[in-house]
Amino acid sequence: MARRPNPLDGFVVDPAAISRVGEGLQRPECILAERDGSLWAADARGGVVHIRPDGSQRLVAQRPSAVFAEAGDDATRFVAGPLPNGLAFAGNGDILVANFGTDRLEVMARDGTTRVLADRIDGEPIGKVNFVLRDSRDRIWLTISTRTTNWMRAISPAVRDGYVALCDRGRLRIVADGFHFANEIRLDAAEEWLYVAETCGRRVSRLRVRGDASLDEREVFGPSDHGAFIDGIAFDAHGNLWGTHVMTDRIFAIMPEGERRILLDDDGESAAGRALMDAFARDQVTPELMLACGGNIAPWFASITFGGPDLRTVHIGSLRANSIPRFRSPVAGLPMAHW
Repeated sequence: MARRPNPLDGFVVDPAAISRVGEGLQRPECILAERDGSLWAADARGGVVHIRPDGSQRLVAQRPSAVFAEAGDDATRFVAGPLPNGLAFAGNGDILVANFGTDRLEVMARDGTTRVLADRIDGEPIGKVNFVLRDSRDRIWLTISTRTTNWMRAISPAVRDGYVALCDRGRLRIVADGFHFANEIRLDAAEEWLYVAETCGRRVSRLRVRGDASLDEREVFGPSDHGAFIDGIAFDAHGNLWGTHVMTDRIFAIMPEGERRILLDDDGESAAGRALMDAFARDQVTPELMLACGGNIAPWFASITFGGPDLRTVHIGSLRANSIPRFRSPVAGLPMAHW
């Protein structure tokens, strides 16, 4: 059978064609897009910024609900340090929040009222909650980057304590373990495979999803080592898996056959990027080496979100920018469960 032409054949992002939306944002790491053109971006001020189709915006700050406030000392820690990271829409339109600051999976109503869905698993603290994904069967998938309290110690080639958990009908369980800093996850169009960005494994792994949501047949998808830290991933409608190299600021795509292509490179060949990867190989990464990296478009590319009425507008989430760059893609994104 002849190979289908790939819409990404010959495509690269023209930096001159990049526009921006939003202003004064803080750490817009993850972005959700709705059919009406609205965007919802995680924000380091402890909430989510709603950017309306007309460009106006408002910060929806998280507010502990009465149930949440009863947690005593833990509620104080919530107030002191929320850091929304991954986002997903619940079936009723509320926002599921993977909170990297509070180490909790939370649900936030659109007025900011927030309650905890999970902060422990098997009787133990859940760890550094990174990303959340809802599937078509209303199951909630969650990544824990590391069980290490000081997550910087997990930026190491030697630490493999990240895992994937599943919340189904109110029960939370670990379904896959032993990842090198588990980051974003995605399901393919048929929801037959779960793809896991392993930031410190510098690769994408995938696992077959069984009917009971158990996972097996784990394998690497695409290159075994990107030579860069991978953060966010997202599918397009053709089956290409897009992703970001964080700190060294590239956007890549892995074709269905496994070939990787670089679509945008904003810092990958810098001396700072090479120094960071060299230090990682020696297990000597420092915050200073990390902070020395970053391009000009949106320092520390973190995620890819397809939006717009035709799902062909690509938005770049990042950790150090105050707005959201966007550009047009030759192929639509794969619609998410809420679409």
